[in-house]
Amino acid sequence: MTETRQRRFWLLALLAAVVTLYVLSDVLVPFVAGMAIAYFLDPIADRLERYGAARWLATTCVLLFFILALILALLLLVPLIQSQVVQLVETLPRIIAWVNNTAIPRIEGLMTQLSPEDLERLRTAVGSYAGELVGWLGTVLRSIVTGGFALFDVLTLLFITPIVAFYLLRDWDVMIGTIHGWLPRQHTGTILDQVNEIDRTLAGFVRGQATVCLVLGLFYGLALSIFGLNFGLVIGSIAGLLSFIPYVGSLVGFVSSVGIAMVQYDTWTPVVIVIVIFVVGQAVEGNFLTPKLVGDKVGLHPVWVMFALLAGGSLFGFLGVLMAVPVAAVIGVLTRFALQRYLASAYYTSSGEGAAEEVWRP
Repeated sequence: MTETRQRRFWLLALLAAVVTLYVLSDVLVPFVAGMAIAYFLDPIADRLERYGAARWLATTCVLLFFILALILALLLLVPLIQSQVVQLVETLPRIIAWVNNTAIPRIEGLMTQLSPEDLERLRTAVGSYAGELVGWLGTVLRSIVTGGFALFDVLTLLFITPIVAFYLLRDWDVMIGTIHGWLPRQHTGTILDQVNEIDRTLAGFVRGQATVCLVLGLFYGLALSIFGLNFGLVIGSIAGLLSFIPYVGSLVGFVSSVGIAMVQYDTWTPVVIVIVIFVVGQAVEGNFLTPKLVGDKVGLHPVWVMFALLAGGSLFGFLGVLMAVPVAAVIGVLTRFALQRYLASAYYTSSGEGAAEEVWRP
């Protein structure tokens, strides 16, 4: 098979895979979630297997421990979060009254200091950008909710995902060996090098970032709760969960905490304390957690991760969010590989026969 026909074959295979994902995106969520769980639990199962346990026994023990740990965490956190959510609903009238009686008059007072022309430009710009942002976010969220749970609700997802995870985790090494046997012999070494790089990038980023999210969620939740801020545990949990999207979690938690502190207290001192909590959290994350747990060698830039998550949610719904980071890792590794090949090729090193050398002038 010629190189041109090989490229055509793999492009058609890629196109078929993308079309299949798009058509079946409504029903693939539990299977993708089960595959993700199996992928991240496979190293633990392999270690138990090296200690002498049968593969089915190692799979059962690891998966049961994972499910029990998840249930225990839910049993501990859900009642606390539920009580704070109920308290938030009961406090909403007070928050709305504060916005009407305090926040809006202050904003109007600041706006009176602007000229009519500046005020009109500001109002037009804010209305335009806010409308576009809200509409865009609404579209993405609607796509995530409707696309992810059109056929499978949460209960179905909870029932199917563990079953899929069990069978995939049990047969993981067999599947990897089978896929290895399907690789084109001529390019097996190159493909395996890129697959190993993808595995290193994906595992380093997701496992490290998950740990960062957990630590930040605990820190913000405990710090805000100890300080006495209303709904501190809810805000801290949301901030930690959303920290998987770079900068979004801290920004959402910061704005929410400062807003609630301004409503809850009559002085600026508590607001300053809340600001200090988030400044400390960001300092710990940027200088210790992320460098130690994630590192700068995984090759996934925060902007690239944000784009992948939003693009995946917009195109494939909740399935796209689950697959965003793995796909981003694959694209990043393949892009760097293609760039290395280009820099080593004649397209980069040679200007061609008879071609005049171009000289850049500032």
